[in-house]
Amino acid sequence: MRVIRFIAAAVVLFIAQPVFAQEWDQYRNTEDRFTVSAPTTPPTVEKIQWKSEYDSIFPGTVYRWTQGQNKYSVTVVDYSNSEALFNANHHSDDFQGAAYWQIDILGSIQYAASQYRYKPGAKVTFDAFHYINLVTGHELQITNADQSKSMIAIYLHENRLYIFDATVAKGQPAPLIFQQSPEFLDENGKSVRYRTYYYNRLPEAKLGRGRAGAGGDGGGPNNGGAPQGGQPVAPGAPQAQPR
Repeated sequence: MRVIRFIAAAVVLFIAQPVFAQEWDQYRNTEDRFTVSAPTTPPTVEKIQWKSEYDSIFPGTVYRWTQGQNKYSVTVVDYSNSEALFNANHHSDDFQGAAYWQIDILGSIQYAASQYRYKPGAKVTFDAFHYINLVTGHELQITNADQSKSMIAIYLHENRLYIFDATVAKGQPAPLIFQQSPEFLDENGKSVRYRTYYYNRLPEAKLGRGRAGAGGDGGGPNNGGAPQGGQPVAPGAPQAQPR
């Protein structure tokens, strides 16, 4: 009897795997330069305006999928024009310094994370540094007020903020396939790989109103600027495994 039950369970598992595989695929977006495993149904796409920590309004796009009660989304916010947008706004005397357009970018991951931490009824169960394919970022795991569970991964790559949000209904398995599959693409649509950990590099200041620690013109430990990104991996070169 035990043998029969084992065989029956194995058959169910064997049948279920192709069904699941047909429902999910690798979604590729060359405009916003990312890929992620997601439901095969095309995402709904919404253009948004993202208000930053220092009140600049950045263009963004949200890609959403729904599968039953489970919801998945990728939000992409383009911070590359931060200097011009910041200088075009009226700011209080406390925030007039030109460094704030850079701080807006540097703090964008933690600012985005704070939007989840302080959601009404949310209980944060994991909140820590994370990386995928050596691109550094942050991950949160949250139990929501309705007992659904969210896994949120946030990265900053080439001055684009990426928020991968997977929320599953109470009792559903953790959405690991969505959170462990993101990749970032170069201008030719090819997956980017790095030899070392990648930290976003600020764009070069163009308006000449002063900079914090040299900013985007070659930051690094020698001149006080932001850390440079990791170096791309040459074909066939060994690389660290993603976390």
